[in-house]
Amino acid sequence: MSADTTSAERPAIALVAPLAGWSAPLDEAPDAVFAGRMLGDGVAIDPTAGTLHAPCDGELVMLAPSRHAVTLRTAGGCQILMHVGIDTVGLGGEGFTAVAVPGARVRTGELLLRFDLDLLARRAPSLLTPVIITAESGFRIVRRVVGRELGVGDPLMDLVAATVVAATQAAPGPGAIRRASVAFEHGIHARPAALLAASLRNLAADVRLGLRGREANARSTVALMALGVQHGDEVELRATGPDAELAVTTLAAVLGTGAAAPPGSAATAGDRASPAAAPAATLESRSDAPPAPGDSLPGVIASRGLATGKAYHLRRPEIAVAESGAGAAHETAALERARAAVRARLERRAAAHGAGPGARAAGEIAAAHLELLGDPELLAAAQVSIAAGRSAGFAWRAAVGAAAAQLRVLTDPRLRERVDDLLDLETQVLLALAGAGTAAAQELPESSIVIARDLLPSQLVALDAARVAGLATAAGGATSHVSIIAAAMEIPALVALGPAVLALRDGTPLVLDAERGVLEVEPPAARSNAARALLAARLEAAAAERSAAQAECRTADGTRIEVLANVGSAAEAAAAVRNGAEGCGLLRTEFLFLERDSPPDEAEQRAAYQKIADALGGRPLTIRTLDAGGDKPIAYLPQPLEENPALGLRGVRTSLANPPLLRTQLRAILGVRPSEQCRILLPMITEVAEVAAVRAVLDELRAELAPAHALEVGVMIETPASAVLAERLAAVADFLSIGTNDLTQYTLAMDRGHPLLAARLDALHPAVLRLIETAARAAAGRGRMVAVCGGLASEPLAAPLLVGLGVQELSAVGAVIPQLKACLRRV
Repeated sequence: MSADTTSAERPAIALVAPLAGWSAPLDEAPDAVFAGRMLGDGVAIDPTAGTLHAPCDGELVMLAPSRHAVTLRTAGGCQILMHVGIDTVGLGGEGFTAVAVPGARVRTGELLLRFDLDLLARRAPSLLTPVIITAESGFRIVRRVVGRELGVGDPLMDLVAATVVAATQAAPGPGAIRRASVAFEHGIHARPAALLAASLRNLAADVRLGLRGREANARSTVALMALGVQHGDEVELRATGPDAELAVTTLAAVLGTGAAAPPGSAATAGDRASPAAAPAATLESRSDAPPAPGDSLPGVIASRGLATGKAYHLRRPEIAVAESGAGAAHETAALERARAAVRARLERRAAAHGAGPGARAAGEIAAAHLELLGDPELLAAAQVSIAAGRSAGFAWRAAVGAAAAQLRVLTDPRLRERVDDLLDLETQVLLALAGAGTAAAQELPESSIVIARDLLPSQLVALDAARVAGLATAAGGATSHVSIIAAAMEIPALVALGPAVLALRDGTPLVLDAERGVLEVEPPAARSNAARALLAARLEAAAAERSAAQAECRTADGTRIEVLANVGSAAEAAAAVRNGAEGCGLLRTEFLFLERDSPPDEAEQRAAYQKIADALGGRPLTIRTLDAGGDKPIAYLPQPLEENPALGLRGVRTSLANPPLLRTQLRAILGVRPSEQCRILLPMITEVAEVAAVRAVLDELRAELAPAHALEVGVMIETPASAVLAERLAAVADFLSIGTNDLTQYTLAMDRGHPLLAARLDALHPAVLRLIETAARAAAGRGRMVAVCGGLASEPLAAPLLVGLGVQELSAVGAVIPQLKACLRRV
């Protein structure tokens, strides 16, 4: 049981569990609106029975038309929302039976609702049921029970009346009226209601939404849900106050009229909140007045977490360049030398596979910067300017500026955020031209919350991560490369805070809450102390998880689940072992083959594999043969021109098309000692003949080299074809390993690198889950082990589902293994 406070506050309301199941923190809800507490605070319960009961005495004030959610109001005005499952509104009431009716007065424990647990498990993304104390209730939680099994009627939460800060209301002022059509697919249910209310948070207006003679306060999520607004309904928006016109325009945009959402709004025209809904381009319109003590600046969450510390401004280097050049030949040579220096540095970073936090993300982003550095249009523009008499620095800055201007006008926020990558390259090349190499790393004070207009990836990578408590930028977006690196480094970050954050003085005490999306300026001592205590508790819990992770993983009923790591170097392998990895379930060997002019020979490969095997200390090592082609082209391999590389010579097809390459790699793997430590994994298998062809080569080499043990050979299930044929593949393979990244891409026919489709590439899509289940059943029928080594294996919320589908081994990112094991032990 965990408590929000140890104070002796007398609870005004004691809530009991409304359903049987496992209680969990609200943060574990796989939905940003619930986890982000946009509707209010509470807990989540993973149900084990299909009935919902009253958690206290009260009146049933809202029953959703689809019967998936109910709201109870106590005599003191506290509103408790119970939302059965995630995205269950889409079932349209199927599987739900209401027992109580709106307006009924109910007693604690009285049955409110029945639901078909099996149907929801098959049809809903998650059964996790949030129990929410709505934000407008005026109550706060002082004690809650999480991390344990509950029965109906067991203690769940204690509440006390809170000091309520009134919602921003309008002084008498102008009014505005607008009609809008509702584009939310399932009408205004919990998530859209939260988005609508959140979009008005900083506006001075009294806002009402009307439908068929009834109206609701647009700031009240319960009132909005109770209206019963459906998709396609036309509603009337009425507002009074100084921001009345902006308020109705904002709501119209959120409801789906096509108008742009205002800066800082969490709303989108769809049902899901977009983390990038506050484009940096609109930030100039926000106030730049210095924040006062006690102020909270709203921002966009780029990397979740909580931090306390003091403000420290980080500024980009000012690089002066002369306009006139010293001749085209001189300036062209200077630019090429600078680009070569930057290229060499980026190649080293892209090829590095250090074990430090964020190392892999930084390497992948360096690889992306290499592509930009070699962009022919960018170089051509600079050369035209040099030919016109400009200096190399002036020409490079002008070329980058023109390219950035083209990106800034795009509507896709992810593409707009690539402007930062261009500016980063501009800075790196200009520094190289000036002979400075890289910008000097700034010495940070301890527990710095770094303040900047925006950050360059190279700036963040150069910082001493041990001294960075959090990041807070005036501009930027949640999908920028800086945000990606911050998340990989587990640094809490808020972006799009507006120019006011730049007015903070260095040393200003701050609480950066990247769970609620606010930066608190000089908060009261009680708030700072509470935040520090929460951080200390989290660190203690994480340390306990890391300690417990050294033991083997078993579920609560004793089922053995092996948890291994995906690695790309000896350093990553050693770090994974420290985090509790029971071996390596996927060694990506591409790091040996990329960014070079010729393939590695047998000795180089064997030495690299041996180093990783040694770092694992005898634990299993699963070596995947070269997975080249597609998004990993190799210059020295003869590859035909392919209109669609993702459907061409990929994975094992590349190896079979280049027999000497395959033989060399297999010989190197067979040379690792002890031989029984290794397993071989074949990528992108779609038919039995491919496995047979590799086995034939392996048999020849075994006869020649006579290893002490026969190595197991597994196949990756990465396509619908391999999943459907899993029973046949299991007959010729020793184990199966499911790569959910490619399996999702090919099943949904969505390029996983496509910026407009990334948010829809869902590995928990029912079609993907059915293919995973098909492969797991096929493996079980043949007595074979089945693993998941794709990105889904690194999601603690998905782990119980994978185990339930029959998966026996998970191979995950090393850093998440302690949390993964802790999650599985509760199942």
